[in-house]
Amino acid sequence: MSWAHLAKRFATSLWPGGPPNSDEVWVASILSSREQVLWERMSGADRRHAVGVARRVEVALGDEATTPILAAALLHDVGKVASGLGTYGRVVATLAGKVAGPQMAPAWSKGGGITRRTGLYLRHGELGAEMLEVAGADPLTSTWAREHHHPEADWSLPLHVASALKAADDD
Repeated sequence: MSWAHLAKRFATSLWPGGPPNSDEVWVASILSSREQVLWERMSGADRRHAVGVARRVEVALGDEATTPILAAALLHDVGKVASGLGTYGRVVATLAGKVAGPQMAPAWSKGGGITRRTGLYLRHGELGAEMLEVAGADPLTSTWAREHHHPEADWSLPLHVASALKAADDD
């Protein structure tokens, strides 16, 4: 993840509100009722970002952009809700993860206070996948939540699908 990308995400996260109602209607046509409950827990900024990701995936894959793939694009960051961090806390967590390394996240998430919340934020892929599995999401959807920050060599989805999702996420 580049510093320019992080700066852009920070700036756009300060804008209040979620996506336009027309996008919310489109999202509701894709997600199951249990996935929709998870969607509604996401912050407005995360929902706006996710709609952009899903729209880019839809263009990139065309007819191959199935419901599970679009749901993966929409819900890949759902695990961020577990941390309860706002914009500034996420900035601190991201920087802490870059300095200390992602291997610290499991230990931190066992602690308390801001250290725990930082660890949970850094583990959002894993936690989101678990949330999606409990919600009965398609395995492709939960797999992408788990793997979206992994290196390409570790992806288990078809390469063209995972590549389209990654490119659309711009991480």
